[in-house]
Amino acid sequence: MKPESSKAINQRLRAIPAVGEILGWSVVVSLLDTFPRWAVVQAIQETLDRERSRILEPRSDRAEPPAPDRSSMERLIRERARALARPSLRRVINATGVVLHTNLGRALLSREGVDALKDAACGYTDLEMDLSTGRRSSRYIHIRSLLCEICCAEGALVVNNNAGAVLLALNTIAQGMEVIVSRGELVEIGGSFRIPDIMRASGCRLVEVGTTNKTRPVDYRTAVTDRTGLLLKVHPSNYRIIGFTEETGLEELVSLGTEHGIPMMVDLGSGSLVDFSSRGLSHEPTVEEVLKTGADIVTFSGDKLLGGPQAGIIVGKTSFIERMERNPLTRALRIDKFSLSALESTLRLYKDKEAVWEKVPTLRMITISSSECKKRALSLARRLRRIAGSMFKCEIREGVSRVGGGAFPLEDLPTYLVSVRPAGVSPEQLYGELLASDPPVVSRLEDDALVLDVRTIQENEYRQLIEVFQQLPLFSHAKQPA
Repeated sequence: MKPESSKAINQRLRAIPAVGEILGWSVVVSLLDTFPRWAVVQAIQETLDRERSRILEPRSDRAEPPAPDRSSMERLIRERARALARPSLRRVINATGVVLHTNLGRALLSREGVDALKDAACGYTDLEMDLSTGRRSSRYIHIRSLLCEICCAEGALVVNNNAGAVLLALNTIAQGMEVIVSRGELVEIGGSFRIPDIMRASGCRLVEVGTTNKTRPVDYRTAVTDRTGLLLKVHPSNYRIIGFTEETGLEELVSLGTEHGIPMMVDLGSGSLVDFSSRGLSHEPTVEEVLKTGADIVTFSGDKLLGGPQAGIIVGKTSFIERMERNPLTRALRIDKFSLSALESTLRLYKDKEAVWEKVPTLRMITISSSECKKRALSLARRLRRIAGSMFKCEIREGVSRVGGGAFPLEDLPTYLVSVRPAGVSPEQLYGELLASDPPVVSRLEDDALVLDVRTIQENEYRQLIEVFQQLPLFSHAKQPA
């Protein structure tokens, strides 16, 4: 067959409908009621560009390509408009069993936190105004008394995240001076941000003492000079060194600091306001416990074990807190009104020491019992079997969840998993289809199966999850006879 002539190609290009004409198609008109006009117009333009490229594609010996098919063009426009209108930051269903999943945004806010966030977002607030005088005030007063009460601290300050809190504290207290840290505590806190890097950025000089597995009080004492500005202890929340180990306790470091007039700071990282050992988990030092040792400054995250929004919380001696508040870096690191409102609401929940375990989603998910997980897994498996029939093998089995976010690295949370093995397709294919679904479902691949960990699936998400499976192309394929 002879190659298509230039005249024929031009005729085919002229036959492509214009954007204005397509906007009048009944299907496209209905899309304008669902999606923004810009998304529909862009989808049309991209579809037309695709058609032109198909016609102009060079081929040495080709049959005349078929004319543009209106139904296929409508389908492409609809799919592309939906994709363009969809936000990049999307809610997903977390079926991984990792409660504080960093890639999925860590802690979920409580109902009270969400309500407070909505109020702050939909109207003006007294963020930096004293309503009793009408004059300007500090945004930090909204959480200062709460934090001081809950943590038994003299003073408190909040910035945008814990790395910022550490940076600010180091820069304020020990800029241009030496900071002594155990070699075994030079951790990487995620995203390739490491304590030595933050130390350099703060303008301090790092002095490493001890070895990776053993650091004794004499190591710190020997390193103290007239250039020492701070003793820093970093809680290894995202890892553990076990076996032949030895570390210097907080009380000993506080005593050494007091003896030499050197401040003592603790970076707790994940930071907990409650005692998890009362709920069957291993003991993690609480902020209050650390402050009671005499530490001058303690920093920790708001969106990890506390279960609030992203924030870096600094509590401790008023003299240091006031200096930090005056530091120009504080403005660069300051917390916004949305995070501040959600944090205040979350902290208020901690005033009820019993109800907080149920009201804060992070605490609730971490402490869900194995028997409750089994009950949820059985229910989910039954619903999946109901829609899948014999084409979809689904069963439950015991498994392990994780706290995540660098907290409780050695803690296994007993759970029950729903194991899914679709007929005719691989678990990897199903995993990919779930990621591409709406809403996306993030699951796990384990023992040649796709598994759903019910610990992190929210109660209002089970119906959505079933609907996602019903709409999956691979799921539909699996139900069809070979």
